[in-house]
Amino acid sequence: MSDAFITDRTRFLKRPGKPDIAWRKTEGEGTGIIWLGGYASDMAGTKADYLSSWARSMGRPYLRFDYSGHGESGGYFEDGCISDWADDALCVLDQLTEGPQILIGSSMGGWITCLLARQRPERLAGLLFIAPAPDFTDELMWPSWDKATQQRLLSEGKLEFPSEYDESVMIYTRRLYEDGKSASVFAQPLKVNVPVRILQGMNDTSVPWQHAARLAEHIEAGDLQITMIKGADHRMSGPADLARLAQVLESL
Repeated sequence: MSDAFITDRTRFLKRPGKPDIAWRKTEGEGTGIIWLGGYASDMAGTKADYLSSWARSMGRPYLRFDYSGHGESGGYFEDGCISDWADDALCVLDQLTEGPQILIGSSMGGWITCLLARQRPERLAGLLFIAPAPDFTDELMWPSWDKATQQRLLSEGKLEFPSEYDESVMIYTRRLYEDGKSASVFAQPLKVNVPVRILQGMNDTSVPWQHAARLAEHIEAGDLQITMIKGADHRMSGPADLARLAQVLESL
């Protein structure tokens, strides 16, 4: 069986001097779709898996991948930062896809999506954000800590916190924080010429709905819609949330 018919198995993008990037693709026709996941997540999450099944049923090309240090990709998570993961995404866009793509950015993936939109505007067909968290290091993470915690990050170089969603530990590094400033989305205008959709839960304690509204105001686009979902949290992975995601994606 030719490789074109073996869909959604893990393959690796080899990059000299950089970690290998794990990726999976569902083959199809028409505009491509790329999933950009969140901080410390991987391409086997609920929403990413759901979209793979959706793409297969619709006959649409769909690509998902793990940033370096995430999931099945090479590298160490603690070594990475926003600029590194944006570079991973750029390599995936440039080397594994052709033509205009719909980018779906979840949480931190929304930050990466904004950076790709700035670097490759000609490759865009649409942008779909789910609880987008651009500039979260400076705008959300840092202000949520007291002075002692902030100083610990600067002096020790790393902080660990229990995850809100499972038994894992969330790690934040000084490099992540400092790099976030240079990769800021809000520091300069973001103009796009494609449809933009934002889905945001109003019960999101990780990325407040006001942050998504700020992004909506920041993006300069002729066709931008933001949907606030009362009662939805950050993950937005329930049946109703997934059905809404598919509906919005179909509209693009």
